[in-house]
Amino acid sequence: MVFPIYAQQEKSVPSADKTRESVEAPDAVEAPAEIEVPESPDNTRVTLGQNEVLIVEDKGDTVKVKLGSRGVNIVEGEDGTEIKILDMQDEGSDEKSSESKNRKKKFKPHFAGFEVGLNNYLNAKHKMSLPQGSEFMDLNTGRSWNFNLNILEYGIGFGSDKIGAVTGLGFEWINYVFDADNSITKNEQNVIISYTPQGEGSVVKSKLNMTYLTVPLLLELQIPAGKKRIHLSGGLIGGVKVASNTRIKYADPKAKEKIKDDLNLAPLRYGATVRIGYRAINLFANYYLSPLFTGASDPELYPLSVGLTVIPF
Repeated sequence: MVFPIYAQQEKSVPSADKTRESVEAPDAVEAPAEIEVPESPDNTRVTLGQNEVLIVEDKGDTVKVKLGSRGVNIVEGEDGTEIKILDMQDEGSDEKSSESKNRKKKFKPHFAGFEVGLNNYLNAKHKMSLPQGSEFMDLNTGRSWNFNLNILEYGIGFGSDKIGAVTGLGFEWINYVFDADNSITKNEQNVIISYTPQGEGSVVKSKLNMTYLTVPLLLELQIPAGKKRIHLSGGLIGGVKVASNTRIKYADPKAKEKIKDDLNLAPLRYGATVRIGYRAINLFANYYLSPLFTGASDPELYPLSVGLTVIPF
């Protein structure tokens, strides 16, 4: 197949202005084939067909012949002639692999995942002690759990794959388990007070439950550590209250009491969050700058949660 191509090359070169010559196809071929011979002192390239079914390239000591998805590379060197069979599909795979590597260099955020931690709150002076008259809000911290499910994340790199802004969407379930055998309610003046059931058996557990929809706005920095990275982030986190209730569990007789109420809880809240992690394991801390209750006479408390995040690979 190579010999007739070179014969056509010699016939098509006489005129410097003529670089393409049509050759009549045999009767069995409906569309005429084309041979293209670009002028170049160091490189001769011959193509056959409108879709370049056959390509022949002569680069002095190297001749490459491509036919469809296959090819032959002939190299004449000091050690002799080397013939290498080419697979053009593999070359395409290499290009895809290179594109895949470029995609991996994009900034990847670390927010989505499952979080579990412990809850508490601070007073107006950012201390753990409760305000005077608010002793009924004392918590059993070891049983006051915080569960977060961050379902969406979105990152914007700042011209690098190591630093960027992060946002997303998640749900936060907060349980405040009271240390004493009491719950909370609102009195006639709409003020949060202690509530102790009368005529019931001993209290096994009493807690306040809240559910918030959360949205973060973070700045994340990623530090290379071997083949992986340590990721640090911090910023703001906002929440919208979805539901709230109190629950009391009695031992004798066995019974449960559930009361749905807004309990003067903040419908909207905002705070600060920090996160640090390596691979799938992270630590987080959320401190809300808006108070737990909105009433002027309610206990002034600011929610705090600290825990562990598991990020899926």
